[in-house]
Amino acid sequence: MAPRSFKDEILRKAFHLASVAIVLVYYFFGKTIVLYFMASYLVIVLIIEHLRLDRGCKLPFVNHLLRREEETSIAGHIYFTLGAIVAVSIFSENVAYAALLMATFGDMSAALIGKKFGRRRIFRNSKSLEGCIAEFIVDLVIGYVLLSNPGIALIMAFVATAVETGFEKIDDNLAIPVFSGFAGELMVMLTAYMNL
Repeated sequence: MAPRSFKDEILRKAFHLASVAIVLVYYFFGKTIVLYFMASYLVIVLIIEHLRLDRGCKLPFVNHLLRREEETSIAGHIYFTLGAIVAVSIFSENVAYAALLMATFGDMSAALIGKKFGRRRIFRNSKSLEGCIAEFIVDLVIGYVLLSNPGIALIMAFVATAVETGFEKIDDNLAIPVFSGFAGELMVMLTAYMNL
């Protein structure tokens, strides 16, 4: 497969915006319904992955959204769904919202800004300083809007950006909602304890 163009990356990230549905279903219908929703979705996409990877089925629309490394391995949306299930199951509602939206919009910002304007590489990997800064700013705004606490927002944004930038062996679609959500939940508990 040829290197992904900026247009391809936009299409891929636009598809990832479907994850906003998780937040909306959670908000309007509650935790139980959204977990059923995600579990059902996970079963469907696992069947698609089985057909694609094990049966060799050609699925043009699905294949067009894949990165090169995903052609022969599990795609990122599987990991994101697993991360979302963990976040919704374990974390408080607003922390889960923030973790999921950071994983979506923060990652999107890093990818699109990095691909379009990225010049300076970090740690000799494929991540750019420009993309990293864009992600941190977007994550910080998301955290502050949802949690109304600049300290918690700052910690979650820092963890989400660090995971996206530094993790190579763990898929960031799984790691960002889990690690940023854990950091946010810990900060919420610490803040509540100190205010007792």
